Parts: sequence; C-alpha cells; structure tokens
Amino acid sequence: MTNYSDFFAANKTGWNKRTAVHKDSAFYDLEGFRAGKPALNSIELDEVGDVTGKSLLHLQCHFGMDTLDWARRGAKVTGLDFSENAIAIANNLAAELSPDARFVCANVYDLDQHITESFDIVFCSYGVVGWLPDLKRWAQLVAAKVKPGGFFYLAEFHPVVWMFDDNFEKIIYAYEDQGVIETELSGTYADREAPISGKEYGWNHSLSEVINALIEAGLELTSLNEWMYSPHPCFNKVVEVDKGKWQIEGLEGKIPLVYSIKAGKPVNG
Repeated sequence: MTNYSDFFAANKTGWNKRTAVHKDSAFYDLEGFRAGKPALNSIELDEVGDVTGKSLLHLQCHFGMDTLDWARRGAKVTGLDFSENAIAIANNLAAELSPDARFVCANVYDLDQHITESFDIVFCSYGVVGWLPDLKRWAQLVAAKVKPGGFFYLAEFHPVVWMFDDNFEKIIYAYEDQGVIETELSGTYADREAPISGKEYGWNHSLSEVINALIEAGLELTSLNEWMYSPHPCFNKVVEVDKGKWQIEGLEGKIPLVYSIKAGKPVNG
C-alpha cells in the first residue's frame, strides 16, 4: 500500500481534537448513554439483528458508545480506533459499564497486527469510509476478520453527500475516488463553534468501489439499502422531517443520505 503516514498522522491529530469536544457535547450525550440511553439507530439495529452471544468487532469506533451499546445487547465486543484520546475514554467507559469489552488503539490498516482472532460480526458505521485511501486493502483486512458463516455490516453516509460543499449549495467534488481531498478542520459536527482547526485528508468512494472491494475480498453481498435521511444531524442545513430523521433543507426527499451493506462470509470461505 502507498505510504499515507503523513495523511494518517494529520487525521489522527484532528480526531484527538474532536474527541476532547465530543465527550462533553450534547450531540453525543455521554451522560444519557451512561444512564441507559441507546447510541445505535434503527437502521443498524434492524439490519444487524440479534447479537446475543456473538463476537463483534467495531472498526473506527471513536470512543466506543456504539460498541458498548452492542455489548449491552448481548455481544462480546472489541473496538478499534486510531485516536489515543478516544480509546482512553472508551476504556474508561468499558471499565464502568461493560468490563468484558475490549478496546485497541491502532490504525485500521494495522488491524491484523493487533487483533488475531476472527468475529461473528465486523461492524462499521457513519463517517468511516472517507478516511480510507485504499479500499481493496481495507476490504481484505475486514474479510479476514469475519468468521466463516459470519458477516460484515456497514452503515455509512452516502457518497452523494460528499459531492457537495458544506452548505449543500453546489457540487464541488467527484462521486468516485479521484485522489486525496485536503480540507480545513474548523469546529466539529458536534459543535460548530468549537475552537479546533487543522488540515485533514479524505477520499471519496462510490458505492461500486466499496461493494466491489468487499466482493473481491471474498465476501458475498446479501443486502444493499439506501436511506433518504440521516439518523444524525451532523450536516449543515439539516431539518428534522420525522423524529430522528434528518434531511438537507431544500433537498428534502431528493438525495439519499445513508446507505447500508451487509456481506456474508461463506461457511467454506
């Protein structure tokens, strides 16, 4: 894989800064989660299904709220993220709420160096694919961690969303991967006025790029769904069209905001 270390280092710095803001934000409502409020959404809950007694690996898990929500629902969980600050909070939460949960601090591309076992479910959600420059390598690593008979699940913001400028007034980026995109971090989706800044680097990926990478890695697509709303109000100009369902003002019902993929590993795979 091409050396992306400088990009990854800048992005990790950005996520460490975000974590300091996110942990105290109303957006994440960590105190509500501690008190029993769920972190997961109906999209992934309905499609992943019952996780009782299953092993689950959550990649790019931030500070572990979704991971620990799966643990509350009966899964044996492992979370991985490259932000030291996020994993420190995740470990503290695990000690408090779910001592059997495990968190690992590592880049997803170093997954095989830090986690040796495979899992019934490998899970990723919301704002993960755009940080990945090499989908083929990512998919290979993901597939290797899925047990035969298990599955990979991804709920992600739709690539159409990332074509727009921040205010959804015009298209400025390509739908597919055409190389690294440099942006300036200013605030964060959980607090637009947060005093954090810095360069960040991302990559746009089409649905076909994601799906074909997973298929080439040996997984079998069992479902692909597109959703006309986001369960999170993390974009500019969002309006709540139904409880917990957000769309872009002026584009209501016109563009998908989320897609989800479920892909199984054959028993003889």
